[in-house]
Amino acid sequence: MTDHENNRTVLNALPLGYRFNEFEIKEVIGGGGFGIVYRAWDHQLERTIAIKEFMPSSLAVRSDDMTLVLRSERFGKAFSAGLNSFIQEARLLARFNHPNLVHVLRFWVQNDTAYMGTLFYTGTTLTRLREQQPDLIDEAWIRRMLPMLFGAIKTIHDEGFLHRDISPDNIQIQENGLPVLLDLGSARRTIGNLNDETETMLRPGYAPLEQYTDDNESEQGAWTDIYAVGAVLHTLIVGSPPPVSVVRSIQDTYVPLAERQPAGYSLALLSAVDKALALHVQDRPQSIDEFAELIEMPVSDINDVLTVKKTGTMLAVVEEEEPGLTDWRRYKVPGMIAAGVLAGIIAGGLLFSGGGSDDEKAPAAETAGRTTPESQPQAATPTQAETAPASASATAQAPAETAPAAQQAAPAVPAAAPVALVYVRIHDGETLKLNGETQNVTPGTSGFVPLKLAPGRYELVLQNGGQSRTQTLNIGKAGTWLVNPAG
Repeated sequence: MTDHENNRTVLNALPLGYRFNEFEIKEVIGGGGFGIVYRAWDHQLERTIAIKEFMPSSLAVRSDDMTLVLRSERFGKAFSAGLNSFIQEARLLARFNHPNLVHVLRFWVQNDTAYMGTLFYTGTTLTRLREQQPDLIDEAWIRRMLPMLFGAIKTIHDEGFLHRDISPDNIQIQENGLPVLLDLGSARRTIGNLNDETETMLRPGYAPLEQYTDDNESEQGAWTDIYAVGAVLHTLIVGSPPPVSVVRSIQDTYVPLAERQPAGYSLALLSAVDKALALHVQDRPQSIDEFAELIEMPVSDINDVLTVKKTGTMLAVVEEEEPGLTDWRRYKVPGMIAAGVLAGIIAGGLLFSGGGSDDEKAPAAETAGRTTPESQPQAATPTQAETAPASASATAQAPAETAPAAQQAAPAVPAAAPVALVYVRIHDGETLKLNGETQNVTPGTSGFVPLKLAPGRYELVLQNGGQSRTQTLNIGKAGTWLVNPAG
């Protein structure tokens, strides 16, 4: 679809070429009932960004001078409340700097409405991905994606906020395979509450029962978002969301996944999804950490987080050869209780820093699959300018290289540059040998030590007294490995 054709299909969209000072509208990405999302060019910093406009089409229309005009004076209260929620949401998202959570650059008020400028993420929604590539999604794929999603949600919860609008339409899978949790949809809910249309503003199947009640604020908590995540997982596993929660409260026809036992999925994952989808809040996991433990993703057993061919390892391709340790340390999770959150922060932070694309390529990136801008349709791939603070920190505190010696078991080329960043889980009292040579390393607070390794074959041995754990690595390309050798 060309820019011109897309612009004509979105009612009330700004014309192509419209300028907000340094920002020029280049494309209308999508539009829905509560907003319009544009691809724009920042002439000052020479980069592509996404701009989301608050445009509730049921309440207002655009006049010839580009300002918004209410359809009726009786909509004034709802419009003002929605606009305020939109602005507050922008301020909230701007506080976060998590690689798997949409990042707001700035917001402003103009044309009698408000605008939110964000990074531009290429890719497609989880909904569209499942429709187009159903064979791609299995338990291994889910377990690689889920820790990063958990990390984004926990970041919001740790600040005392809830998302309240998690669904496959609000999760974007970038071209590098990493998920991004998109905006919170605060304005949409606010307008629904004021117009007594709460039910129509919620996503059927993904909203728990407490979001439909009059006293919804007092009953909502982390368990509210956990229900929605459970519904997303249910959709990925069987192809459809669970029955609508209000219908279930009258006659619950939900068949537990643990009973259905769809092929290729572990009982641990299925049972955790069933528990997350419990009707009553007290029966669900009460935190992301607790949910991660149900899926068997504790820090003490990182193997359950990372599903690959070899026990205890994960290989994720990155574009940068020199990711920094602080890329994942800077996204702190109090206590580091759930390895699901930890792995999400590690993988998301490292891959995010190398996942940007050039501005010249952005217009050609796939933007299909999002038609509801209240969930922020395909907005955005971050540029190096946006990730500069993280990169600077990484440069200052990058882990020291642990160079493999010329070992008898490693036919690697000695002069080859390191391409893999390997995090090795070390228990208290253990020493690490790499191809027979003892390494002078100290684990961080997470229990991992970083190694930078060139292509080749490596034998890892962790010893503590008479006990040992071993792991063989065959490194052939750039990547990030999390290793927890078996005993």
